[in-house]
Amino acid sequence: MLDVPVLTGDARRSGAVATGWRIERADRREIEAYRAIRREVFVAEQGIFAADDADRIDDDPRTIVLVCVDAAGAVLGGVRLAPADEGRDIGWWTGSRLVVRRDARGAGHIGSALVREACATALTAGVLRFDAAVQQRNEAMFLHLGWRSGGRTEIGGVPHVRMTWPIDRIQQLLSATKGPLGELLGALGDDDPAALGGPGFLGDDGVPLPGTDVVAACDAILPAMVERDPEWAGWCAVLVNLNDLAAMGAEPIGLLDAVAAPTASFARRILAGLRSGATAWGVPILGGHTQLGVPAALSATALGRTSRPVPGGGGRFGDELSLTVDLRGDWRRGFEGRQWDTTSARSGAELRELGALVRRSRPAAAKDVSMGGIVGSAAMLAEASGTGLVIDVDAIPAPVGTGFGDWLTCFPGFGMLTADRPGRSRMSSALAETAVIGTLTAGSAVTLRWPDGVETLACGTAATGLGRAPAL
Repeated sequence: MLDVPVLTGDARRSGAVATGWRIERADRREIEAYRAIRREVFVAEQGIFAADDADRIDDDPRTIVLVCVDAAGAVLGGVRLAPADEGRDIGWWTGSRLVVRRDARGAGHIGSALVREACATALTAGVLRFDAAVQQRNEAMFLHLGWRSGGRTEIGGVPHVRMTWPIDRIQQLLSATKGPLGELLGALGDDDPAALGGPGFLGDDGVPLPGTDVVAACDAILPAMVERDPEWAGWCAVLVNLNDLAAMGAEPIGLLDAVAAPTASFARRILAGLRSGATAWGVPILGGHTQLGVPAALSATALGRTSRPVPGGGGRFGDELSLTVDLRGDWRRGFEGRQWDTTSARSGAELRELGALVRRSRPAAAKDVSMGGIVGSAAMLAEASGTGLVIDVDAIPAPVGTGFGDWLTCFPGFGMLTADRPGRSRMSSALAETAVIGTLTAGSAVTLRWPDGVETLACGTAATGLGRAPAL
């Protein structure tokens, strides 16, 4: 709970407090001073606790304490934030024990500043749900700071309000990367029913070529990534395209690339990454285009074959959503929080084994985890299937020690979302973990369901705007 005493008290009381103060993460000495202030306020002054307000959160090594200190280093107040559960951190945190020293309550809205800093710290920690229980008399202040009320409770005989600070990280990611696609690309299909994948495959990872068993996939690599790490960009050009073919259940047969570079030596570095990736996955580079004397750029097209492509929009109301993901690896250096690298340490045989999973399992629908992250990519599968989606956050497999917000919005080396009737998921590999993480629902909203049963909105608008894939 955020047990907030009067934060804007009589300015005459604060005459001994310096007007200049700052908020920082507390060291051991400052934590002890903060706890002493808590006892003065919550035990002696307000009587909310009988003897001490200490609890398990104080002993949790993941707990972060923020304090406000004056120019001399004296602690004027503080707040703490920590995971809501003692177990695995799934991005659900609570703020609590917000307190300001009695003689500092007129020193310039210290309480509000501590709340703002706690919110910013939660975002940095990868938090996706941030709650607090606030004394009822301070509800208006929290509403002014952007928090939302969510019910009443009582702590120590004092009325409190359950509040949540809205975090729209997933919606923002989708809006920036996928949201405009419907408006941008929709007109392409107005005159040709085969455009954008054709019936059954609207917005899919790959495109079945009409009249053949060939599937094509095309991806471009971000120019900033090509400039920063050209070899890695070349490797990823192979990776993302073959993941797209894998999601369609297609066996890769070749690659085409388009490389642009300022110099021949720079182009050579990009091509070295492409060659390494093609060798690892055992897929030939059939040709392409190379241009020099221009800004760095890279795109690739992969070709595969299957007589029965798996649609991304093949899910139905009531289907279970499963995630199959390789948890091995670490953040790619220079791309921490955005790219989880599992593939560079895998053998060619292991990479090919993962790429064959959908082809062997034949789920009703499949979508590889791409720029939208786990939740965003799942939202695209649901949109193409004409359904909504509820995701059980605690069911999502994740590497130990990763911030959950980062994990749910990053690009993993190999992550595959599949939909099937309940109990029918057949995705299985010793190289990856598979778990049922949600259910396709009526409507169109994508929500996150937390261990306490509360559901929060992850995506309230269409992921891409392309809509439901038309039936075959």
